[in-house]
Formats: sequence, C-alpha cells, structure tokens
Amino acid sequence: MTSPSEAHPDQVSDRLDAGVLKIAGVVIFGAIMSILDITVVNVAIPTFQSTFDTSYTFAAWSMTGYTLALATVIPLTGWAADRFGTKRLYMLALILFVLGSVLCSTAWNIQSLISFRILQGLGGGMLMPLAMTIMTHAAGPHRVGRVMAIIGIPMLLGPIAGPILGGWLIQSFSWHWIFLINVPIGVVALVLAAAILERDHPEPSESFDFLGMLLASPGLALFLFGVSSIPGEGRVVATKVLLPAILGIVLLAGFVVHALRTEHPLIDVHLFRNRDLTSAVLTMVVFATAFFGAALLLPSYLQQVRGESTLNAGLLIAPQGLGAMLTMPVSGRLVDRIGPGKIVLTGIVVIGIGMSAFTHITPHTSFWLIEGALFVMGLGMGATMMPTMTAAIQTLTQQQVARGSTLMNIINQTGGSIGTATISVVLTNLLNHRQYAHVAIAAHFAPQLRAKIPPGILQEGLRQAASSFSHTYVVSLCLIAVTLIPAYFLPRTRPRLPDGELARSVVE
Repeated sequence: MTSPSEAHPDQVSDRLDAGVLKIAGVVIFGAIMSILDITVVNVAIPTFQSTFDTSYTFAAWSMTGYTLALATVIPLTGWAADRFGTKRLYMLALILFVLGSVLCSTAWNIQSLISFRILQGLGGGMLMPLAMTIMTHAAGPHRVGRVMAIIGIPMLLGPIAGPILGGWLIQSFSWHWIFLINVPIGVVALVLAAAILERDHPEPSESFDFLGMLLASPGLALFLFGVSSIPGEGRVVATKVLLPAILGIVLLAGFVVHALRTEHPLIDVHLFRNRDLTSAVLTMVVFATAFFGAALLLPSYLQQVRGESTLNAGLLIAPQGLGAMLTMPVSGRLVDRIGPGKIVLTGIVVIGIGMSAFTHITPHTSFWLIEGALFVMGLGMGATMMPTMTAAIQTLTQQQVARGSTLMNIINQTGGSIGTATISVVLTNLLNHRQYAHVAIAAHFAPQLRAKIPPGILQEGLRQAASSFSHTYVVSLCLIAVTLIPAYFLPRTRPRLPDGELARSVVE
C-alpha cells in the first residue's frame, strides 16, 4: 500500500472502483424515484382534476404539497445524517417514500392525495442530499467530480423520462400506477442498501438545533409557498404571495442571525467563509432559476402551439438529456483534474447558444432545429450543473460534506421554484396581452371549437402564442447570461484537498 507521504495528488487512483460503483447503483435507485416522481405527477394534474372533480389550482397542490415537504425536511438531513448515520437514514427515507407512494395510490379524494404526497415528500426530500453525502464519503474528495457526474444521472432522467413514463402509465393503465411503480423500485433499493452500504459508525452527535429547525424549515416552506402561488395569482403583489413569502424571509433571516451565534446550527452558514462554496452557491441559485424556469416552456409550446400529445412532447424533449449524458462524464473527469471554473463557463455559453434558437420560435419552426438546439443545451447542462455542485463540495472536509450537500440541495430547490414562478408569470402575462392566443391554444384541446374559428384568426392566434413563448425565452436567456458573473469566480485549477483528506483517500 502506498503511504500518504509518498503519494502525489496526480498518483492517487482517479478510478471509481467496483465498491464505489455498487454504492452508486444503490443511491441512484432512490434518487431516480424522488426526481422522477416530480415530473411524472406533473403530467397527471389534469387527470386528478377530472377524477376528483376539483379545480386545476387545487389539483396542483399534489405537486406543491410534495415540494413544500421536501423543503421542510432538507434542512434536517445534514444533522440527522451525522446523528444516526447515512445508511440508516437513507433506508428510513426509502421506507417513507414507498409508504407514501402506496398510500397515494389509494387516495379517494384530492385532500387525501395531497396529505399522502406530503408524507412521500418527507422521504423524498432526504434522498438526494443523502445520496450526495454517501457517494462523496465513498469516493473521497479527489474524485468528487466523477461522483457528481454519476449523481447527475437521475437529475437528467427526471425531466426526460418523467413526462414519457407518466403519459404512458396513465394512457395504458391508470393514474394509480404513477405511484405504484415506485414500490418495486423502492423495494429493490431497500434490499440493495441493506446489503451493500457500509454499516454506520456515527460519531458523537452535536446537540440538535431545535430553535434553528423552528426558524429554517417553516421559513423555507413559507417562502416557497409564497413563490409557488405567483402563477395562480398572476402577479407578485397579492396577499397569498406576499404574506407567506415575507414571513418566510423574516424566519430565514432570524435563522441566519441565530446560526451565526450558535456553535452547531442546523444549517452551517459558516460554510460561506469558503470562497469556492460561496461562488458555487451563487452560481447554482442563478442557474437553477434560469434553467429550471425555462424547462417548463418547451413542453407547453409543443402541446399548446404545435398540438403534440403529452407522450410525444416528452419524447421530443429527450435530445436534451442525450446531450447531457455525453458531456457529464467527461466534465466530471476534467473537474477533478483542472477545477470546475473553465468547464462551467464553457457550459453556460453552450447553453446560451442552444437557448438563443428558441428566442425566434414560431408555429412552424422545424423540429430538426428544435431537436438540435435541445441537444446543444444538453451538452452545456452536462458541463454546468454537477461541476457547480462539485465546486461546492470538493474543498469541504468529510465532516462538512453532509451539511454542504444539504445546503446545495436547498439552494437548488429554491432557485428552481423561483425560476418556475418567474417564467410562468412572464408567459401568462404575455399570452394575456395577445388577443387571439388563448383561442388558438384552446382549439388544440377542443376540435369542435377549432371548426368554428376562421382559419385566419386561428393562424394569427398561433403566431401570437409562439411569440409569447419566444419572448419568454429571451428572459431565460438573460438569466443564463447573468450566471456567467458568479461562475467567473469558480476555481480554475485542480482544487487543494482539505487537510488530511488526501491521506485518508489514499489509505482507504
């Protein structure tokens, strides 16, 4: 065995050995479930609306309740992982998620479905930060880039496979199966976790930050609830938006003040003393706002302007994931060798090039152009998202990884929610100011109405609707450009491992 003193960073094995790959297989099972469930259920909202005889806004709470449960439990994950061990907590999260899935399939009205989705979210919220923690500990800090590339797989599969899987299950079977499909996956993940993950040896636990929990979890949930209410209200200046959002911000501000004065806070804000992590957090929040906000545009365009089915829309979006799958493994290796800065900057520019094609979209834009632009955006995404996560985690000590991964998941969730709300409001307002846009969109879903609309008005309505989407893409493109500012400060050299981490990774 090579001694730590003889090992040079470049001589440390960069390969992900069989043991690490086995662990990766276990945690990816769980992560895929939690992320797929978001996009799969999104497709089913109209089905819930008709099945349970409720409004679209109320049916959408099956999504909102899940998201808020995620936001509530994520801040607790770092402390709980340190206290009980990652294996035990991961298995508990799987059990909660599968149990919630089974209960969701038995829902008898929209209220019961929302309640069971909240239980499901409590398990799902822990799966991704725990996956990041388990993988980082298993691989060592010198291979974090490759680890993040592996964990990025479910993040890619969710937006691609979710709409396809959801549409197929609902059309071929029933809505119950979008939840029951989680049961065999969850059982396999649970068995593999019990057999493969190393036995926990949690170190003496820090005291639980009870006051921090009372401030952080409700604060984050209230803020995200306010933000997620923007599309339904159609404006930011609404009581349902401002009241919970402001109260959430006050609670979060109170938590920051509390955390700065507490030795072991629930979320370690002292991590922001790490310049690399701070740059990565700023990059991630702007990127998540821009990219995940834009992600809802193309499925809507394909269905509302081009008249594609839900299943076809999902299939047409697949090239984005294929592009990311090509660059993600390569960028993971490069990050471990040259640092994330140059890679992320390149990825953002590539995303901007691909997205610029959508700022000129029309009702007759070639599908070849759309597919090509999506593929280019995917190439950029594979070089952006997980390398940014790597920049945050790579310079943390092993004791800080659980808290760091928790922090990055909170940032990712928050940025995505803000982006979705922002883009939804921009698109809705643009459509509302086009005289015939809504008429043309409605005609796609009501053939009897389409026959009554003069062809000239129908074509003008489609042109106006496409124009609304193209102008909304301009907003997303501007946000992507802003991401270049914090990304400029990401490290552009191979990161220096925290003291003692190289020696530990060599010995292990």
